[in-house]
Order: sequence, then structure tokens, then C-alpha cells
Amino acid sequence: MPVTKEPRQDRAPAAHPIDAPAVYPFPTSREGLMPWSRAAELLIGARNYWLATVRPDGRPHVAPLWGAWMDDAFFFQGAPTSRWARNLAANPAASVHLESGTDVVIVEGVVAHLTTDDDLAARLIEAWREKYGRMEPKPATDGLYRLLPHTARGWSEGLQTAARWMFAS
Repeated sequence: MPVTKEPRQDRAPAAHPIDAPAVYPFPTSREGLMPWSRAAELLIGARNYWLATVRPDGRPHVAPLWGAWMDDAFFFQGAPTSRWARNLAANPAASVHLESGTDVVIVEGVVAHLTTDDDLAARLIEAWREKYGRMEPKPATDGLYRLLPHTARGWSEGLQTAARWMFAS
């Protein structure tokens, strides 16, 4: 059984040019934009992710963490008493960014604290084993979180492939 499900092509969001000031050399047509399948591949394969949340006083907070991209969402875990979890309890809006590299993917969405069914729990644990080899999550009992994306941006070095994707609510 595959640990992650590739995004369904009939559901994959279409790539659009990024709306940015003209001083940025982003493309203005859809030709040559990074396809969502490439962004999903990068999200699935990433080892470390950066989670950005907002503190109750409005200051940003960024934390590195482990996670798994599957079923068109980002899953991660941690103690509900951590700074980022307390931030999410007050404001569930968040962004996740891949670690530095030549390819960039930034996903924005809403995070929910949740419990899982047995199938998802087993796939998450297997993803952790394959990717990290230790510290498997305990989806049934520990703080499991899911970021459902509403938008994402991605590009390769040089910005010529810069794309924006919108997800159905």
C-alpha cells in the first residue's frame, strides 16, 4: 500500500501566474509554470518543513517540524502546549514552507487539531518510519494536526516557473 496518495489529476489545481509587482521577474502567462504534480512531489519528499503561525499579539512565529503530505493535506504532530499549537488554537491560519533549496513551495491554509481513522493513522505512521526512521506519531492519542490548503505558490530557481494554485474549499 503506498504511504502517500498522489494528487488526483482530475482534482489537481491549475497553475496560474503569481500576482506580484512588476519588479519581480515572475511569468505573466501560464506557459511553463510549475505543475501542481511537481509541487506535490516536493511536499511528499521533503524531510523538514517550516510552519508559520501568528502569536495572539500579532507577532509571527516560525518553527521547523516533521510532517507528511498526503491526501492533499499536510499532517504534523506536536504537543498542544507548544508555542505554535497555542497560536493555532487562537488562530488556525498558517503557512508551511519547505526547507531551503532550489525549489520553493509555500502552502497557506487552515489547521485543525484532529483524530484519525485507522487507515490514515497507519499511513501516517508508515510515512514517518520511511522518512524519519523514529519518533512515529501516535495519531489516535497525541496532538495530530492537518493543514488544509487554500492557496499555494511554488517555483524553481530563477523564478521562470513561478505558479500559484487555488484549492476548493
